[in-house]
Amino acid sequence: MTKVVEIWRHPIKSHGREALDHVVVTAGQTLPLDRAWAVAHDQTDADGSEWAPCTNFSRGAKAPSLMAINAQWDDQNHLMTLTHPSKDFLSFDPDSEGAKLIEWTEGMVPEGRAQSKRLIRAQKSGMTDTEYPSISIGNMATHRAIEQKHGRQLSNLRWRCNIWVDGAAPWEEFEWIGKNIQIGVVTFEIKEPVTRCLATTANPETGARDTDILAVLNTWDHQEMTVYGVASTNGKIAIGDELRVM
Repeated sequence: MTKVVEIWRHPIKSHGREALDHVVVTAGQTLPLDRAWAVAHDQTDADGSEWAPCTNFSRGAKAPSLMAINAQWDDQNHLMTLTHPSKDFLSFDPDSEGAKLIEWTEGMVPEGRAQSKRLIRAQKSGMTDTEYPSISIGNMATHRAIEQKHGRQLSNLRWRCNIWVDGAAPWEEFEWIGKNIQIGVVTFEIKEPVTRCLATTANPETGARDTDILAVLNTWDHQEMTVYGVASTNGKIAIGDELRVM
């Protein structure tokens, strides 16, 4: 039996992850507050009014230190709290105090790269890496297969995935592409695999690049891990919910 074991959202794209024990999903939308904000760099005019590719934003592929940020959202007070192993914590309102985040992340983006300029809010859907409102789903058995081939344990947080399930066979998730799956009461259309980038080479505890994950994936003749789904029904998903291929 395949069940949900972890749920994550990333409120500010590439700037922190937050663990959830349940989430309410809306058809045709990203997870609530997943990639709701993004940090535009000084070489783009992206303003959040439309979806924009990841190249418009400060991200872990170019700035690995960002991968070590954790996030916690306080909905009642509209405050985001971020932590990083090399920084004091930061609590701020992302809709009115974006400059605090830009100052806090100073030095995290390497010299010679486009530098963080402003925090923007997505006005239509979360700023995922797809033009459509995707929710990523990962298979822990596949992650363990990658660990085994690499020869040591690796944090699954490298993959920045939304919903992790366990109980399936390694790589079975690729068989779901083009099909519908049901998690709890929510139905997803599985669209495509997630092609991975250099962000996965950074340790999510330290923010330092320490593992050539892409080389490990290449031993399977691809650089894909986890899959993108689109919710087609509304409902609540919680840890322990069963996944069923329809």
